[in-house]
Amino acid sequence: MALYADDLALAHMLADTADAISVARFRALDLHVSAKPDLTPVSDADMAVEKALRATLARTRPRDAVLGEEYGATAAAGAGKRRWVIDPIDGTKNYVRGVPVWATLIALMDGDAPVVGLVSAPALGRRWWAATGLGAYAGRHQSAATRIHVSAVSQLADASLCYSSLTGWDEIGRLDAMIDIMRHTWRSRAYGDFYGYMLVAEGAVDVMVEPELSLWDLAALIPIVTEAGGTFTDLAGRPGPAGGSAIATNGKLHDEIYVRLGERANSPMS
Repeated sequence: MALYADDLALAHMLADTADAISVARFRALDLHVSAKPDLTPVSDADMAVEKALRATLARTRPRDAVLGEEYGATAAAGAGKRRWVIDPIDGTKNYVRGVPVWATLIALMDGDAPVVGLVSAPALGRRWWAATGLGAYAGRHQSAATRIHVSAVSQLADASLCYSSLTGWDEIGRLDAMIDIMRHTWRSRAYGDFYGYMLVAEGAVDVMVEPELSLWDLAALIPIVTEAGGTFTDLAGRPGPAGGSAIATNGKLHDEIYVRLGERANSPMS
């Protein structure tokens, strides 16, 4: 059995719990929404999902640390370096407006590396998951799963590009570079949040980029994209989630996207 198979099975159990809570509150007339200090919305469903997942992890993995978007970090009871990272509802703005593109993101990190990732989007009837050495899969559930793989598109002119919005690229001074890439690709669409990365992993699109992300936005996505054969780095070209930004591709297009959009694109020598 692969090293993280039991943890992946637990991630599915956690996702089942999350789905039951989030679906029940989706489009509820009494859904309570408030603003966090950064002025982003948080709903009672976000809070309830994270509380439930933390409670399960406290029982089943008491020696592991936990980091969640809504309740921060809980230290590990043991001396290990394992940490569960949770985004209870990625796409809260969609969730509170009744748009069905939202998901619970669940990851396990071993040290600095995300080794298990699960994305559950129950309003879409879709779930994606992966663990190191086990490949990447998608389906309604484990019992109805298909192994997924990134596309083989190798030319930017043939590529489908995905992004969340243009505002963030403007804020970091790379809007012109982003628009230039859009002009050179076959198609560009702002699917946003987790969804673009899952479409890369499935081979439906070829590139997904975002300029600013938190660890809970990233950790679950990386194993799924990489186990599907893709490449995932930050804007500086570094693998892993520490950089707080993302270039996710089918691998064949990664170097060109990095040269056009990454930190190298903004350097005096470029």
